[in-house]
Amino acid sequence: MAEGIEVIARNKKARHEYDIEETLEAGLVLEGSEVKSVRQGKASLDGAYCKVDRNGEMQIHGMYVKPYEEAGPFGHEPRRTRKLLLHDREIQKWGQKAEREGYTIVPLALYFRDGWAKLKIGLAKGRKQHDKRQSIKEREMERRMEQERSDYNF
Repeated sequence: MAEGIEVIARNKKARHEYDIEETLEAGLVLEGSEVKSVRQGKASLDGAYCKVDRNGEMQIHGMYVKPYEEAGPFGHEPRRTRKLLLHDREIQKWGQKAEREGYTIVPLALYFRDGWAKLKIGLAKGRKQHDKRQSIKEREMERRMEQERSDYNF
């Protein structure tokens, strides 16, 4: 990513499972113990997804943040639902697409930018099994071609 950005976690499966059509950066509401744990790199986006709730707020569900050990009994719930900070028009636009047009909102990366926790989210459409196989074939072909080029050039 760009300068001043410290990537904490990436959702590696997202680009394999989905075709990402649009991306957006969202702020993330975290508790103090969550911030400390995320800064230590103890967070995971596996199985996480975003959804607009009844109050018109976008939230991330299923994101794992390991409890901060030094917080003791005042720590946080590891897989609690967390609010995302977006403009109302962005929430409405993405929420409508996810609801009506069969899109899913998936988290792509969790990072700190200039000291603030940010989440890169993507508006995605699910891939069929044959599409996944095709993308794997294309990726393998690219690797082989790159290997041949490097062998040829020494």
